[in-house]
This record gives sequence, C-alpha cells and structure tokens, in this order.
Amino acid sequence: MSENWTVLKVLQWTAGYLGSQGVEGARRDAELLLTDILGLDRVGLYLNYDRPLESAELAAFRGRVARRARREPLQYILGSTEFWSLPLTVTPAVLIPRADTEILVEEALARCPASGAVLDVGTGSGAIAIAIASERPAARVEGVDLSLEALAVAEGNVRRHALEGRLTLRQDDLAALTGGPWDLIVSNPPYIAEGELAGLMPEVRDFEPRQALAGGEDGLDCYRHLAGQASHLLVSGGWLLVEVGLGQAAPVKDLFAAVGLDQTFLRNDYAGIPRVVGGQKR
Repeated sequence: MSENWTVLKVLQWTAGYLGSQGVEGARRDAELLLTDILGLDRVGLYLNYDRPLESAELAAFRGRVARRARREPLQYILGSTEFWSLPLTVTPAVLIPRADTEILVEEALARCPASGAVLDVGTGSGAIAIAIASERPAARVEGVDLSLEALAVAEGNVRRHALEGRLTLRQDDLAALTGGPWDLIVSNPPYIAEGELAGLMPEVRDFEPRQALAGGEDGLDCYRHLAGQASHLLVSGGWLLVEVGLGQAAPVKDLFAAVGLDQTFLRNDYAGIPRVVGGQKR
C-alpha cells in the first residue's frame, strides 16, 4: 500500500487480499477494520472514498489486516462485538457470542419469572446473563465460569451496562455446581466432540478458548453434568435450558427426560436447525 492510497483503493486491495487468505466476508471485514481505525461508520466510509489515508492510519490498518489474514477473529481484533443489541467487550479469554445464542435468551425470557433467580453456567463474556438482566430488572441473575480470565471480561461488561447491583459473577465448576435453588438455569456449554475440534474453522480452532469448545468424546459431557444436577439446583417447576450443536438436540432431550425433567422441548434457530433444548423440574 502507498501513502497516496485513498479509502476506496485501500478497501479494494484489502478485500482482495483477505479473500485470497480464505477470509469469508472479506469486504465487510475490511470496512469494519477501517471504520475502527478512522473513527467512522460504514456510511462515513462511503462518503470519504476519495480521502487519502495518513501514514499513521495506514500503519495501524496494516497491522490489523495482517492479524485478520492469519484468521484471527474480527471481534478479537476490534475488541468488541454485539449481542442482543448490546455492545460487549471480547478477548481471546472468552468465546465470541453468536447470534444463534439469542434463541436461548428468547426462550429464557419466556420462562423467567419477573423476580426469579437465574443462573448462567459458563458465562464467558457474560452475554447471556447480561441480556437476561437487561430485560428482567427485578430478577436475580448470577453467572459462573471456571475461568478467572473469562470472569474478568464478564465483570467489565457488567460494569459497562451498569448491572453491578443485579448481576453477580463467581468462579464455579460446571461439573459440581453450588448455590441455588434456581428458577431458571441457562447454559451454552462446550459441545464440540473431541474428534471434530481439528476440523473447525481456523478462527475458532486456533483462537477461541479450547475450554469453551471441547465437550468430551461425543460432545455431550457438559449436558450430562447439567442434567444430573438439575434436580437439586432447580426449584419445583424450574427450567433448564441449553444451547446445542448440530445433531445434538435429540440425545440431549433424551438426557433431560432420563433424569426426570418434564415438558422437554426443542427450539429451532432461524435457519431451521434445532438450537435449544429445555426441560422442567416436576
């Protein structure tokens, strides 16, 4: 790149380069990286196509493009993402929240008592807990995670949305949860089978925390732990809701039924893929 390159020329070059490195949505990523450098939105880029970039801007942009070309996730490079229309800080210590997980939030809100007690297991960035707390101001929401680094990110996001008085965080192990009883337990647990980890996209396999991905030999270890503890963690009539991966909905639903959870159900995402499994303590 030359210092005489304009916004448009830089975008065109970057989109071609990132595309050649296997990056999906290369033009979009180029635009988002440049908007962050220049302090503009995407409309602002279009209105400034003829503007030459200064040398400092080019240098900063080159560094970010190099990171994205190595397939580092865009969200980690920018340091933020959006979930449930809420901005969240993300770092490599936490799984990047996906839009599909908003289906879990929808189902949780449909079953969350106005002043109920909610537990988010494996809270990561705090995305699910923060979304629920933002919609249920009288609820008592708690997020737990085994990773202290993840909890530090979640604490920052809780402060960012001024939820300190209504959302608490603590370290706990999914395999032996403490506290409760809860009206609602939600979780997007690790669910990638051991043999499938190597085949994940580089953005996921090489950068997102393995602890938040690996779900044991068949990907179902965390669901077994959650189902096995549901009877003593939930109040009578309380719900356990989990996100599942492709092909896991039926076996997880069977796990829930096997431990005596009632009213078990599946909920598809907007692509028609079963995404959420739920069950109620009798």
